[in-house]
Amino acid sequence: QVQLVESGGGLVHGGGSLRLSCAASGTIFGIIAMGWYRQAPGKERELVAQITAGGKTTYADSVKGRFTISRDDAKNTVYLQMNNLKPEDTAVYYCNAFIATMIDTSVNYWGQGTQVAVSS
Repeated sequence: QVQLVESGGGLVHGGGSLRLSCAASGTIFGIIAMGWYRQAPGKERELVAQITAGGKTTYADSVKGRFTISRDDAKNTVYLQMNNLKPEDTAVYYCNAFIATMIDTSVNYWGQGTQVAVSS
C-alpha cells in the first residue's frame, strides 16, 4: 500500500506564490510519474502538471510560465511551485502518483487534496 501526503495549500492574494509538496511512502518499487490535478467547484478535475521518472514535464496551458513541477527522488516527493497566482487557480489540488508496487504491478494513487484559494 502507498500513501500520498500533501502539504502547502492555503489562502493567498492574487500575484502571490505557494508551494505544494506531496510525499509518497509505503511499498514503492518505482515511481513512474507524479503530478498535480485540481478541481474547482462545479468543474471537472483537470491536470495541472506532471513529471515522469525520466524528467519529462507536462503543464496545462493555463499554468505554463507560472507553475513549475519538480521532484526529489531520494524523498519520493513532488513539488509544485505556483507563482503569480490568479483567482481562477482557486481549487482543491490533488497529488497523483503512478507507482510500481511490484516488478509487474503499477497502481494509480491519489492524495486527499489540499485547498488553494486566491483572492482578487
